[in-house]
Amino acid sequence: MAGGKRFLGAICLISLCLSVIGLAGSVTPIDLDLHRSAALEAFVVSDGSFGGLQETYEALWVFQILGIDQVTDVKRKTCLSVVDRLSSSSSSVADLYHAFRVNSILKCEPDTNKIKDASSKFQTAVGEATSLENLHQAILGLLILKEEGFSVAPVNVDGILDSIKSLSQRDGRWRYNPTGGEASVYATGIALEALAGVISLSTDEIDKSKVSSVKRDIVKLFDIIESYDDGALFFSAKELDIKEYRGPLSTTAAVIRGMSKYAAVAPGQLDIPGEKIVGLAKFLLSVGVPGSAKDLYYQIDSLSNLETSRLGVPLILSLPASDLSLTSKDLLKVKVTTVFGSKAPPLTVILVRALDSNSKNVPALENKDLRFDSDNSVYYLDFASLNVDVGKYYLSFKILLHESESESNFATPGIVQVPVVITGIFEIDGGEIGVLEADGTGTSKTLDLTQENDVALSASHLQRLILAFRLSSPLGQPFDPQQNFLKLRHESGVEHVFLVGGDDKQYKIVLDFLGLADKLYYLSGSYRIQLGVGDAAMENSFLWSVGQLALELPKAPEKAARPPAQPADPYSRFGPAAEIAHIFRAPEKRPPEQLSLAFSALTLVPLLVFLFGLLRLGANLKGFPASPTPALFAVLFHVGLGAVLALYALFWLKLDLFTALKALVFLGGFLVLVGHRALAHLASTSAKLKSS
Repeated sequence: MAGGKRFLGAICLISLCLSVIGLAGSVTPIDLDLHRSAALEAFVVSDGSFGGLQETYEALWVFQILGIDQVTDVKRKTCLSVVDRLSSSSSSVADLYHAFRVNSILKCEPDTNKIKDASSKFQTAVGEATSLENLHQAILGLLILKEEGFSVAPVNVDGILDSIKSLSQRDGRWRYNPTGGEASVYATGIALEALAGVISLSTDEIDKSKVSSVKRDIVKLFDIIESYDDGALFFSAKELDIKEYRGPLSTTAAVIRGMSKYAAVAPGQLDIPGEKIVGLAKFLLSVGVPGSAKDLYYQIDSLSNLETSRLGVPLILSLPASDLSLTSKDLLKVKVTTVFGSKAPPLTVILVRALDSNSKNVPALENKDLRFDSDNSVYYLDFASLNVDVGKYYLSFKILLHESESESNFATPGIVQVPVVITGIFEIDGGEIGVLEADGTGTSKTLDLTQENDVALSASHLQRLILAFRLSSPLGQPFDPQQNFLKLRHESGVEHVFLVGGDDKQYKIVLDFLGLADKLYYLSGSYRIQLGVGDAAMENSFLWSVGQLALELPKAPEKAARPPAQPADPYSRFGPAAEIAHIFRAPEKRPPEQLSLAFSALTLVPLLVFLFGLLRLGANLKGFPASPTPALFAVLFHVGLGAVLALYALFWLKLDLFTALKALVFLGGFLVLVGHRALAHLASTSAKLKSS
């Protein structure tokens, strides 16, 4: 039955997930450890760098925000690239802009003259820029130089502001160039960041009317913002960018960066509701851990801007656990932090209402203040003591800040709705099963549904099977579980599942075998009876075996449906395989032993003939050289011959052909060398004897 319990548990888990996802209103701050690991995988050092200077800056910026120390691994080679870009006369404004961004992190200390040349090129680009992107990069390049302590010549602030503002549209979007073209939400982020840079470069007071005009454009931009059902807000670039695709994440990141930079330098506050700032944060957090380096940069950069923004640092309400057990008296815990998990200012969390998913807008709880646990930085509420029954609830929370200063520094959501599941142990009693006759009479047997049963029943096609039980929640209320079924499994493996219906008092099912004979494929024999009851709120969900039913059905008609073929057990392939009986080739008949011995003796005849020939020829050692050197070569020659004979013997007994041939090549060369020297000496001696 363990497998049955796992099956029912999986069903309940899937149902729970689907119900929770259907109204996923809660997001959590980023997991720093998880994002650090993702950053190390996304930004990989190759040959001492992260790639181009733009990619290097994005990697270094993400590492700096997440607290990852990877500067020393790339500083040497990257600084060489920075110096090379600053020294090259062919470097564009974009090249210089990315080089200075990297230098602001690595502190490469380039030559001062090169910095002056770059500053001059930026100044020229500001006056001659023909597109918003070039103007944006030139202005931010000058701003970086100013922040690094370098002298920057004044720029025509009013003229640049008017030039950028002329690209704005009525709906809050900006164009990339003054000659026309489609307006873009992504261009809005670039324009706002460029305007913030111009204000930072200015030494005089900015015209307040121009600042107010830009603020109105920002507010109008939120009229075209898009949203998800959970309250997450995002900007989408619906226009077609032929150079690069701008998805919702990159577009939203550009707008957040631009708004944050502008709000940091512009006088006064931007009139943007805190709910919208929190909605943008929820969109960024709902991404989870992005799968690409670019998306990871967009997410971390945007969250960092929100964390330090004058727009209002968004506060995120999250639940450490979305399921609470009445049995273990779990507390409802709520955490309120920033997007990076930093502590929130003093505040109060109020449970506005708790609405049961099955109720008709009648809240189970209303206006409950949560207590604050300062040791764990969580707000909690004792649900078990509030007489709340099990089930799925939608909890609506509200955050109230204690200090008025916090209201201007932090952005709070409106009503935050999150789903939770309250679980408990259900009471199951009144279980009975029996076989009824056609007139309704019959006997029944009591079932203990807190454990498995082994009831033996028998029935014919003229009888009916009845099963009934009562189910109540921990507070004694009727409950309709998600899973409530009866299963009949024939001995052949064919299964049939029937839903068990009921009312507030009792669950009951009656199976009329006469009407079900066709559905049962007229299969007589033994059936195993199983009852399954489960719900996401039930801690004691079960799939118990009730007993066995011996059922006798009439013979199947000719046109009756055949039972489906049962699938093979997928684990059967891992069992022992059938034994394979190998049939080897019968050995060939061998010659008699005496014949084999006689043949072996005949193989020695050539050797005997050779020895006999030596004796007949009078072979001796009289001609063996007497001089040391010739004698040495003669000895080595005869030793080599013996080695060849020994090699033949080894080949016969042990070695294979290729090994013997390789050894013979070396021995043959050796014999040629020493044999030639020995024979040359003999020939010289013979020639001297003849001449004398």
